[in-house]
Amino acid sequence: MRILLTNDDGIEAPGLAALRAAAAVLGGDIVIVAPAECHSGCGHRVTTERAIRVDELSPGRFRVAGTPADCVRIGLAQLVPDAALVLSGINAGGNLGADIHHSGTVAAAREAALHGRPAVAASHYHRRGTTIDWDRAAGWVAAILATLRDRGCAAGEFWNINLPDLPATAATPTVVECVIDASPFGLGYRLTDEGWRYDSSYHERPRVAGGDVAVCFGGAIAVSRVRAV
Repeated sequence: MRILLTNDDGIEAPGLAALRAAAAVLGGDIVIVAPAECHSGCGHRVTTERAIRVDELSPGRFRVAGTPADCVRIGLAQLVPDAALVLSGINAGGNLGADIHHSGTVAAAREAALHGRPAVAASHYHRRGTTIDWDRAAGWVAAILATLRDRGCAAGEFWNINLPDLPATAATPTVVECVIDASPFGLGYRLTDEGWRYDSSYHERPRVAGGDVAVCFGGAIAVSRVRAV
C-alpha cells in the first residue's frame, strides 16, 4: 500500500513529521507531497491559472508551490497515482465544527474523498501559549489509524480527527466518535487603524453537547465522519 501524506502547515512542519511517524503503523510506502509554505485557513482553494512548481527534495518527498488541495490533486494525478490512502496533518490547531470549511488540512482529505480515495485529516487543538508534544500526538494518531484501518469509510466520506490539549501528566484520552458541530463562529469584530479585526474567542466558541467541539474541548479525542459534499 502506498500512502500519500500532506498538510497545510508546510513541508517542514513538525506536525507532518509526527504524521509520518504515526503512519508507520500501517506499514505502507509513504510519499510526502506537501506545500512549500503554510496555507493555514486557505480552505479548498486550488490553482488552475498558473503552473505549479514541484521539487523532489529526496526520494518520496515532494515540495509543491501550491495549496493542500493542489498537493492531493497533483499527487493522485502524477506523483502517487496508486495511493490507497491520503493522510493530512497533523495540523497545529484544531479543525472542529465550522473549521472544516476553511481548513486546508481538511480540504486535502476532502479532495482525496472526492476522487474515491480513503482519507484522514488530523489536527491538534491547543490553547494559546501551550506547546504541542508531537511525539505524544504521533502515538495517539497511530493508535487511531490502526483502528480506522479495519473500519473504512463509505464512498464520499473521510475521517476527521482532533486531539485535545492536555497536561503532560494526563492519561491517554478516550476516543469518541461524534458528529460535526454545526454551531457558527461568533461575529465579534473590533475597529483598528488598519480596519476591522476579528475579535471572537476560538476557545469560547458556541458548542453543542456530544459534538466534536465539546468532545475535544472536554479532553477526549474527537473522531468524526465527514461527507465530502
